[in-house]
Amino acid sequence: MDKILKKGISRRTVLGAGALGTAMLAMPSLLRAQDKSLKIGVYGGYFKNSFDKNIFPEFTKATGIAVESVAEPTGEAWLVQLEQAAKAGAAPADISMMSQVSMIKGQSTNLWTPLDVSKLPNSKNLIDRFINKYPDGRVAGIGAVAWYITLVTNTDVYKEAPTSWQALWDPANADKLGLLALVSNSFLLEVTAKTFFGGTNALDTEEGILKVFDKLAEVKPNVRLWYRDEAQFEQALKSGEIPMGQYYHDVTGLAASEGHPVRSTFPKEGGIQDSGCWAVSRASKKVDEAHIFIDYMSQPAIQATLSRKVGTAPTVKRELLDLNDKEFAAVSSDIEPILPRYDLLTTKADFLNQKWTELIVG
Repeated sequence: MDKILKKGISRRTVLGAGALGTAMLAMPSLLRAQDKSLKIGVYGGYFKNSFDKNIFPEFTKATGIAVESVAEPTGEAWLVQLEQAAKAGAAPADISMMSQVSMIKGQSTNLWTPLDVSKLPNSKNLIDRFINKYPDGRVAGIGAVAWYITLVTNTDVYKEAPTSWQALWDPANADKLGLLALVSNSFLLEVTAKTFFGGTNALDTEEGILKVFDKLAEVKPNVRLWYRDEAQFEQALKSGEIPMGQYYHDVTGLAASEGHPVRSTFPKEGGIQDSGCWAVSRASKKVDEAHIFIDYMSQPAIQATLSRKVGTAPTVKRELLDLNDKEFAAVSSDIEPILPRYDLLTTKADFLNQKWTELIVG
């Protein structure tokens, strides 16, 4: 149980809360032995422990580059630290795993060293959406890991799995739902737009956003809990007290494997796919080593190891992976995902938060 809670809370609470510049250093012909090290920022707790055990030692063995892992603080505090340190010419980590919202915010201050794709041959393995680019096309970050938020149910209460996100609006589910409490981590606007308005491009205008808000507001009589504390909803889902809602696919699968009466379903409209990027601080002096690490992490075999050992969804194309159907289904889905509108979460954050409070959770 402790394992599940650590897993559920420690990485996503960090990411979901979120949230060019310098020329590439010339590749020296030889890296001096004492320089062959990297400081790498990853989310703390379960996530960092998994990387320290399963990923970093193998990377060092393969490349001779020593890794010092750094536990990133929650929310956007790490982005602020990286920004302040870069102004002083320092880097608390050379590479960091960053949320998509933090990537966009960091781009606005040229925080990320542009990556040289010619030094990242394995980047061709990635699904296109996992290559994060500056507006002018330079590569700002490379997809590190992904995960899904899905429609979850208690199997004692719901004998049949729901097939669509529309179940959240079904009057039969009055007072039975647990939904994430923030516009920035629930992605319920995107779910509503995909389910009822043909896609997330319905959110392209303020008029469209307000229509989607009105439809989402219809879900309110069905919501028992708007949750910030993942553990609180997880316990209520297991007990059947709150038998339906949105939650993390991999954590729900872990709970089911331990005998709890819960299931995760990818609705026909798709699960919500969120992700984190590897990005290099412009203050880092270890750009060559950083490229070696990012390229190493973009190998299909390493992405498969992450799926098996850390429970993340792969960022590389499925046909390149040696995951069997059961292993793949434990972390991902072939159904086209609902992708968060990170652009809106940065450019219209105040408007979205105001309307969210006014129309949804207020």
